[in-house]
Amino acid sequence: MLFGTKLTENAELRPLEPWQAAEFLAHVDRARANIEAYIPWAGIVVDEDSARNFLQRYADRQAADGGRIYGIWLDGRLVGGLLFRTFEAQWGSCELGVWLTAEAEGRGLITRAAQLLIDWAIGARGLNRVEWRCVPANTRSAAVAKRLGMSHEGTLRQAFPYRGELHDIQVWAIVRDEWEQRAWA
Repeated sequence: MLFGTKLTENAELRPLEPWQAAEFLAHVDRARANIEAYIPWAGIVVDEDSARNFLQRYADRQAADGGRIYGIWLDGRLVGGLLFRTFEAQWGSCELGVWLTAEAEGRGLITRAAQLLIDWAIGARGLNRVEWRCVPANTRSAAVAKRLGMSHEGTLRQAFPYRGELHDIQVWAIVRDEWEQRAWA
């Protein structure tokens, strides 16, 4: 489907698989300071076994048609990724999550990769709705949702327990009709 998809001349989107646990761990170690405030699994992936287990859970989800995980490689180095945190084909909806190392920010990699995954979810798989969730303080994430043409549907108050606190979660989404009518289609 998306194996080896070029995002830019020197950036590529590829599936992340359990055999890449060592590379994924090294990436998480580099990205941790940039992502751990927003992404719980950044504190769980701490050694090669936990990295492999995390990637295996997504491999199992993909086999059950319930989720997928992809990496972004820039100049041959893993710098970020995207995942379908939920993927409910029978309900026609999914949730897309993203992360990126600080050195890869500002290049449009997440926006381009998210466009590809939304195209696939809506176009190839026939889903009707793609969600994007982020804490209000993650303004970079909300900005990507806006660039993708998503609407801020609301904020779930105190819905995300993380690090001993309850955080609000913004819910952004786009539906098939909106995606098909976007300006860059």
